[in-house]
Amino acid sequence: MVYKVQWSDFAENELNKIFEYYCERAGINVANRIVLKIILEPNRLINDPEISQREELLLDRESKYFYLICDSYKLIYSVDKALKLIKIADVFDTRQNPVKLKRNK
Repeated sequence: MVYKVQWSDFAENELNKIFEYYCERAGINVANRIVLKIILEPNRLINDPEISQREELLLDRESKYFYLICDSYKLIYSVDKALKLIKIADVFDTRQNPVKLKRNK
């Protein structure tokens, strides 16, 4: 059963921030490489999206959120089994205070 990956507007905005940050500090080639790696990482989930762990800081939410680690970033996602979608909700820099992950999206 193959799932499709769908990025939320919030997650896309976070990717844009990551891209801009690395463009300024390391150049466009580094920024492209980092963002591309993050974008491709969820492809590991398309056959079995629930292989990752639940995000403990979001257990109080209505949806079940899982996470996938890509370098210093945590990709927060939920799974819609009926629509066969992996919904990427956030791209969180793990070097931040973990409590920030609970921000409203």
